[in-house]
Amino acid sequence: MYKKGLTLMSDTVDYEQSLKLFIVLSRAYKSMNEMSNRFIQQQGLNPTEFAVLELLYHKGKQPLQKIGGKILLASGSITYVVDKLEKKGLIKRIASPQDRRVTYAETTEEGNSFMAEIFPNHEKNLHGMMSVLSSEEQGQAIELLKKLGLSIRDLSY
Repeated sequence: MYKKGLTLMSDTVDYEQSLKLFIVLSRAYKSMNEMSNRFIQQQGLNPTEFAVLELLYHKGKQPLQKIGGKILLASGSITYVVDKLEKKGLIKRIASPQDRRVTYAETTEEGNSFMAEIFPNHEKNLHGMMSVLSSEEQGQAIELLKKLGLSIRDLSY
């Protein structure tokens, strides 16, 4: 409901509530991300290196061309990150025997050992951050955030 370019009170409340939710979500994500990144950096990795290593550790070997989409990283950056992890001895490249256009990345034994050592602490840190919410509240948050994320895909501006 609009009147001469002004928003009536009922619309203002909805806009203010949505803006407040956006700010609270953004600040919560920023705080959690900063704490998580501190732990990752203490392990000698940057967050992107950790994301690639964690993907390979949990999902197994992956085509280089698909890694970016799975961890939300531009494909041009993948080569750089894979190079760095390869130099650290944590992953290796494997050429596809079926298609020479495809190269896979996979964790090395050293990479698997490294992740087996640090990942439980990463999980513990995340759990510690989330423990302010009960198990039921965490489930509700998961469902609400999924609902929000899926609905946004259908919006167009």
